[in-house]
Amino acid sequence: MSTSFYVSPEQLMKDRADFVRKNIARTGSVVVLNYDGGILFVAENRSRVLHKVSEIYDRIGFAAAGKYNEFENLRQAGVRLADTRGYLYDRRDVSALGLANAYAQLLGSIFSEAGGKPYEAELVIAEVGERAEQDQIYRIPYDGSVVDHRGFVVIGGAADAVTAALESTYTEGPSLGVALRTAVAALAQSGGNGGENRELSPAQLEVAVLDRERQQPRKFRRLLGAHLTALLEDEPGAEEAAFEENGESAEDASGAPAAESGSDELDTNSLIDEALGEGGEGESTGDN
Repeated sequence: MSTSFYVSPEQLMKDRADFVRKNIARTGSVVVLNYDGGILFVAENRSRVLHKVSEIYDRIGFAAAGKYNEFENLRQAGVRLADTRGYLYDRRDVSALGLANAYAQLLGSIFSEAGGKPYEAELVIAEVGERAEQDQIYRIPYDGSVVDHRGFVVIGGAADAVTAALESTYTEGPSLGVALRTAVAALAQSGGNGGENRELSPAQLEVAVLDRERQQPRKFRRLLGAHLTALLEDEPGAEEAAFEENGESAEDASGAPAAESGSDELDTNSLIDEALGEGGEGESTGDN
């Protein structure tokens, strides 16, 4: 009769944590930060299909770093939970804190389960409020803890290096363009050979916002193509142009059509809004 080797609970948890941290550190970093009009998500991601940043519900966004198939399962579970809660009760009952607690319970259970592999995923759940002081940003690490952040948070990759760069450059309440360029500059300082800064092009970035001023209930939008390039290069009028949607200026609350934006990439946002009824009651708002 054979007997298994004894491993202390402390050593078991340490080994599992080291395994997860090492694998998450191999992925690109994600920065989530406040700007004067909402919450900005900036991820180092070369794929146009495998998103690290997505929508969960009307005012709630999701960002993740780690193993794609694992955090995509978590994202889909969050969408289902939010849709169910919003349908059974009220859309206002769906909150970032409630989702963060649900994710924390799930990840904590998986991490402490001795017989299985822990999830190689770290999450951020963010909710934009009516005012800047009502914005919420929660980080949920692989072990199921919940950390509330103000200003900015970094996950994945060289998170410590990016955080250190942001601590010296981030200022409270920046404009969208300033916040984007600050985040990209911090990401470029991580992972370079010999400590040299890298050059990150728009094709290497995935960028989205929760726009507080958006007239629709759904506040999530992606920044793509020419609009993203203009923001990175600080072109005049880039911030106003970035929020033209469906040929309508973001400041036009009347719903009257304006001039065409001329950017085919923004059709993604238009098609999602049209298919989902632009925030109709009880309809799914997952960004698949």
